[in-house]
Amino acid sequence: MTIAAVAARPLTSYRKYWAQRYGTAPFLPMSRAEMDALGWDECDIILVTGDAYIDHPSFGMALVGRLLEAQGFRVGLISQPDWHSADDFKRLGKPKLFFGITAGNMDSMVNRYTSDRKIRSDDAYTPNAAPDRRPDRAVIVYSQRAREAFADVPLVIGGIEASLRRIAHYDYWSDKVRRSILPHAKADLLLFGNAERALVELAHRLAKGEKIDTIRDLRGTAFMAPHGWLPGADWTEADSTTVDTPGAVHAHPDPYAMEAEKQTSKVCAGDTAIVRVISRAERLAATKQARAHTAIRLPSYEQVRDDPVLYAHASRTFHLESNPGNARALVQAHGEGTSRRDLWLNPPPIPLTTDEMDHVFGLPYARAPHPSYGDARIPAWEMIRFSINIMRGCFGGCTFCSITEHEGRIIQSRSEASILQEIVDIRDKTPGFTGVISDLGGPTANMYRMACKDPNIESSCRRLSCVYPGICENLNTDHAPLISVYQKARALPGIKKILISSGLRYDLAVRSPEYVKELVTHHVGGYLKIAPEHSQEGPLSKMMKPGMASYERFKQMFDKFSKEAGKEQYLIPYFIAAHPGTTDEDMLELALWLKKSGFRLDQVQTFLPTPLAIATAMWHTEKNPLRKVTADSEGVAVVRGGRQRKLHKAFLRYHDPENWPLLREALRAMGRADLIGPGKRHLIPAWQPAGTAPATRRTTSAASTKPAKIAPSRRHPDVPRHPLSRRKGG
Repeated sequence: MTIAAVAARPLTSYRKYWAQRYGTAPFLPMSRAEMDALGWDECDIILVTGDAYIDHPSFGMALVGRLLEAQGFRVGLISQPDWHSADDFKRLGKPKLFFGITAGNMDSMVNRYTSDRKIRSDDAYTPNAAPDRRPDRAVIVYSQRAREAFADVPLVIGGIEASLRRIAHYDYWSDKVRRSILPHAKADLLLFGNAERALVELAHRLAKGEKIDTIRDLRGTAFMAPHGWLPGADWTEADSTTVDTPGAVHAHPDPYAMEAEKQTSKVCAGDTAIVRVISRAERLAATKQARAHTAIRLPSYEQVRDDPVLYAHASRTFHLESNPGNARALVQAHGEGTSRRDLWLNPPPIPLTTDEMDHVFGLPYARAPHPSYGDARIPAWEMIRFSINIMRGCFGGCTFCSITEHEGRIIQSRSEASILQEIVDIRDKTPGFTGVISDLGGPTANMYRMACKDPNIESSCRRLSCVYPGICENLNTDHAPLISVYQKARALPGIKKILISSGLRYDLAVRSPEYVKELVTHHVGGYLKIAPEHSQEGPLSKMMKPGMASYERFKQMFDKFSKEAGKEQYLIPYFIAAHPGTTDEDMLELALWLKKSGFRLDQVQTFLPTPLAIATAMWHTEKNPLRKVTADSEGVAVVRGGRQRKLHKAFLRYHDPENWPLLREALRAMGRADLIGPGKRHLIPAWQPAGTAPATRRTTSAASTKPAKIAPSRRHPDVPRHPLSRRKGG
């Protein structure tokens, strides 16, 4: 097998490991006593996570643990270990094959800190929401302790934190560009993206005696190699370490080309030329073969650390090489002189088929927290215990969200039968179920079974979004399969209500009035969240989000079908403050739109630069990676200062008296004092209520006079729905 191999081996095709004879564990063991009860003398694989262990497919370590168990391996789990020494990493003994390390369902820095770099007071993935149960940069710390515990055991890192820090990246919390997490953690292998394929094959190959430092051909993996190393003599390297003199890059195949190309042999005068017609399929195959044996050399860590323009260029190159159908390997040097080594990123994993998705989600999960937690309340579990993931992936490409970088743009959907069976399992087996399914969704509510109409076009495409600046003509936007799931789900005996809580992609929804009618009539619990994010073209163009025209069209349909159903229902819009490309004037216009529309937002989100996101590259470099990057290419306005970030947030909460002093000062400085006064045309009054003060950090917010239009707390895009992803509003 080579890195170039694209054909994916089915997850269920492997011969099970001999330890399958031990059967299925009620819970993956977290103690030696549990191992003894199962008859185990050792674990084949030990997984370490920063989250509480909840045996449910929405939690990453449960999913991959049960997947490995189904392959016959004995899998133990160390949850939220004490990282101050290596002792807790020895509790299950020495793993026979490898340690698998993850920070949990969230990046540990996003989990522990707010967008203002303030430490959070709780942790939704910890019993009783207790804080400080995981360290900063948990993957690095856990890896160090695992090495201390058993120095000779292979170490594999993965999950959201490792995936989004797999190359040199800007880190908001230290305000600097950091190296790839792989050399920091000193791990043997990094698994990125949806890692089921790589994980299963890795486990079986290690079980057969292969050494981990020789396994270099798995898609979706990263490893360190000697500088200049190539997998074989037939490989070439394309130099993309500068913005002015990029190396030779193989021509991208044109999936729309129809004319056959001709080749003529060299002939002498008077000879008959031999002409061979090359078919479109042959041409595409030859081009793909050449690309599959080409590695793109990105600017080194030291280069992107010292030069923002090269950082933006590297970001653009990285994102253009993200389609599993045509992505090339990426190489990035780390270190200087004799210590210089190359970080290798193999192409992204091949998405799972529907049968494989059904297999993964149909494993024998206990669907409950580990019994050792007793009656402790785990907020993340309470949030998802009655909800169901129906798909993964997102082709929206919103620049502030990292779903695409982790899960990919290709939608992977479960079958209708698998989804309905999980609803039945929740109904029959989950304590406390009252008949209401809280969500049928995923990264977005309504991308189920959507895909490119032509597999050849899909495998050749390099667009960063299928829906921006407009919906691609090759995208199948049929909502019929999703409507069918909704209708059959709500018809199941014992099911009172099926709610849709995942963020809705409303620019897709308006293409199907039948879907909007089904949604509004049967699946809205009074409020439906959608995410315009902004009203102005400047920031929207940097977010890759549709304009307000799509929102207004959807609102008209929503109101119409709500009225027809005899229901009083409301849209809850979400907006981001201080996103790259946003000016003070943009925020003022949004505030005026909010007031005109009658919205008083309760809690709002300030842009948080998360690793690897395109918007983070904009924030750090003040360049736009959505276009070709050069020293004099398009600049991006960036809101860095704390005071200006507070101002942008204050515009979203224009109705809060504590924000009025800051807004008055800003409006006067902007020459818009005409918006200060007592009339309806004014944004804020000139008077200040007694007992109010300038805006400060708030834990609660003022009530609205229109409860139906109060926007509830919004989860950050890094808060996941699927265990290997983060969830976002459409």
